[in-house]
Amino acid sequence: MSTENPSSAPAGTAARSNDGAARALVRVAVFAALIAVLSILPGVPVGPVPITLQTLGVLLCGMLLGPRLGTLAVLLYLLLLAIGLPVGSGMRGGLGLFVGPTGGFLIGFAVSALLVGLLSRPAVRGLAAGRIGPGRAAAGLAVAGVLGGMVPSYALGVPVLQLVTGLPWPQALVSGMVLFLPGDLIKVALAVLITIGVVRALPNAFAR
Repeated sequence: MSTENPSSAPAGTAARSNDGAARALVRVAVFAALIAVLSILPGVPVGPVPITLQTLGVLLCGMLLGPRLGTLAVLLYLLLLAIGLPVGSGMRGGLGLFVGPTGGFLIGFAVSALLVGLLSRPAVRGLAAGRIGPGRAAAGLAVAGVLGGMVPSYALGVPVLQLVTGLPWPQALVSGMVLFLPGDLIKVALAVLITIGVVRALPNAFAR
């Protein structure tokens, strides 16, 4: 005959649920901090929108945290930025950044994290479960990084840049996209390598 207290199972379930929620919040906070650190590192001034490592953090949020937590991490970073903390490029902060030349790119961060998380999930879970190899996973993650990360960033960022600055469309495309393409592709490659390394080291954390 079982001597287990009938109320212990629900209590244990609740405890595990609270523990899981706490771990999720920690991951969200850590990745929001990662984006902040990558944002305040010195960027390359190439025009109205500088080249920074912010997007590498956004890509890692989507690939390693998934669509829900990854988006929450980016939204937390954007909230910290909006309330004035100096966690933006050049150690700036405030709502003014969202109505400036970089505003579309900032909003695009959340969209990118969501889409990268959704598109990269099959590759991450497949690699963690051993269903696919690193090469196939890398290809899937690269597609997720380009289609989910780069495309929406440009689609939202360039029109806002053109609207705010009044630049002719060809110049806006150069300043907001063409100059960023090589660096963004390198950041996608770095995000893929980092993600594969983390997933292979901690497969149980990504199998479900």
